[in-house]
Amino acid sequence: QGAMVVEAALPHAQYGIPVYYLIAPAEASSNLARYDGVEYPHRTAQTVCDIVEMYSKTRAEGFGNEVKRRIMLGTYALSAGYYDAFYVKASQVRTLIRRDFGQAFESCDVLLAPTAPGPAFRIGEKTADPYQMYLSDVCTIPVSLAGLPALSLPCGFTDGLPIGLQIIGPPFKEEVVLRVGRAFEQATQYHMRRLTPVQSRNGRRFVVERAA
Repeated sequence: QGAMVVEAALPHAQYGIPVYYLIAPAEASSNLARYDGVEYPHRTAQTVCDIVEMYSKTRAEGFGNEVKRRIMLGTYALSAGYYDAFYVKASQVRTLIRRDFGQAFESCDVLLAPTAPGPAFRIGEKTADPYQMYLSDVCTIPVSLAGLPALSLPCGFTDGLPIGLQIIGPPFKEEVVLRVGRAFEQATQYHMRRLTPVQSRNGRRFVVERAA
């Protein structure tokens, strides 16, 4: 389509997962502290002896497992004695990640990368393993940490499952990202395909069919 392909290096992107899961839970811990059952909607209907018990039961009922997990991680990272070792260090690495992207955009207009390490996984396949779910974000988290616009669109299939292509742009260049995505869609038909379930002897499989 007339684009010139060049290689770009993001040496600190490999630290995106640990950096994100220090910074994001810390923000969650701080922001969700307001949901204590006093000023905001949910409050436990159980009988309580004091306000501390009311806080505890309200938050136990109102938050799901993933939210509780992030609050605990964030509270630990922000606690005395660990703030400098974890949160501050993660913020410093985030600056390095942003710097890598800035240097990459000196030689290109957009970056192309996988959306995930593999194709889309089946519904419920990894929900029992939070660690595997976290690792699935390894390709997109550095972009979020750097505060960059990006989009994901299908670029192919493997074993009947879609593969995602990530288009990443410089800060405030959403229109460039959208133009590149539109050009890719005009040159391919992956976005017009759908996954149709069929039964096989090996269990439930998926075949790719072009949409009408």
